[in-house]
Amino acid sequence: MGADVSSWVSIIGNFGFPIAITIYLFSRFERKLDQLEKAVIELSDVIKDFKK
Repeated sequence: MGADVSSWVSIIGNFGFPIAITIYLFSRFERKLDQLEKAVIELSDVIKDFKK
């Protein structure tokens, strides 16, 4: 049991920072995708209006 805990602590210590950075970047990327989706919807509305 003790070896398992120390192994997990070592793994978290080694990979905690990259995981935290990845989560941060994914959250920023998600916001950018939401903004891009809104822009595409607005653009399609403008194109529809232009065709009329």
